[in-house]
Formats: sequence, structure tokens, C-alpha cells
Amino acid sequence: MKTLHAARLVVPLLFALAAAGCAIQPNATAPTIVPVADWGGTPADPARARRHTITHITLHHQGEPFKAGTDPRQYLRNLQNWSRNTKGWLDIPYHYIIDLEGRTYAGRDIAYAGDTNTEYDPRGHALIEVVGNFEEVEPNQAQLDAVVDVMAMLAKQHGVPVERIASHRDHSDKTVCPGANLYRFVQSGYFREQVAARLAQ
Repeated sequence: MKTLHAARLVVPLLFALAAAGCAIQPNATAPTIVPVADWGGTPADPARARRHTITHITLHHQGEPFKAGTDPRQYLRNLQNWSRNTKGWLDIPYHYIIDLEGRTYAGRDIAYAGDTNTEYDPRGHALIEVVGNFEEVEPNQAQLDAVVDVMAMLAKQHGVPVERIASHRDHSDKTVCPGANLYRFVQSGYFREQVAARLAQ
């Protein structure tokens, strides 16, 4: 009887909240992000950083094979080491990295402009990398969903219109990044449509 009584109280309350515009919606624009410290990275030196304001969201791929069973945390530690010691960059060039399971990892601080091996200036760009070489393999659904999650989060946080969601190759004619098999989801408007739907929730 107590359960039935509680249910009679809760149901009208939910209707009242909905009528008042207060119904709680699932937060579709807040993916879980693995922090830098959790994958064993170290913070970048802020004195060397180029600070920027996010105006674009730009998709990249790793451009190399990423085999099942590869430890993404070790990959990120290796990438950070290579970026700093070989390239002389501030940090990992990307702000967010998505693994084979669709998990998202923090990379470079979003307040700092990224880096690129091509001619476009990434200032103002929130950079997302998906592991793998998408000239050779297809993205899986977990990765596609994670890309949408991160793009929607960034669009909401920084006020980026969906028309400014693009990829590396849209800003440079010297690359095939993010690979043909991932790029078609950019070219078809899939990511823009999915992000717009998330933001409308």
C-alpha cells in the first residue's frame, strides 16, 4: 500500500513539472571524459600556449592502424611524448580523442589552440581525433555516437553553430584526414544533423 501511495504522489508531480517546463531531460550533450591525469598524461606548460576562443569544431583521424586490444592510455602517453619531444609542440595536438570502444579522452586543454602537420591554422578549432585509419577501416557505431556526443557538448558550451562542424580536409587540400570512410559522415551532413537533433532536446 505504501508503494501505491507513493506512486500516486509521484505521477501527478511529474505531470506538474512537465506542464511547468521543468521536466528533467537526459543530458545528451555531456559525455563522460577521461581526464588527462587518469591516462597518465601531464599538463601542458601554459606559458607556451596559444590561447584561443572556440569558433569551429573539426574532426581528425589518427591516420594509422589501431588494433583491437591496443591500450588507449599507452597510445595517448606515446602521442604526448612524440608531440612534445619530436614535434616540439605544446602537447597532444587534439583536444579530445575517441577510442575503439567510443570512450572519450581529454587531450590538449581546450583553452589552448591545437597543432597540425598541414597549412591550416587551428586557432579557434576544437579538435577531435578518432583512433584508426579511416582510409582503410570503417568507423564503428560507438565511435560515431561518441563523435556526436563530443560535438554536441562543444557546440553547446561554446555556441558553435552546426554549420561550423567540419573536418581537417575541409580546411586543407593537403590531407585526406579524417579518411574517406569517416569523411562521408561529415560530407553527408550526418554529424551536423545528429548534433542539431541533440541540441534541440
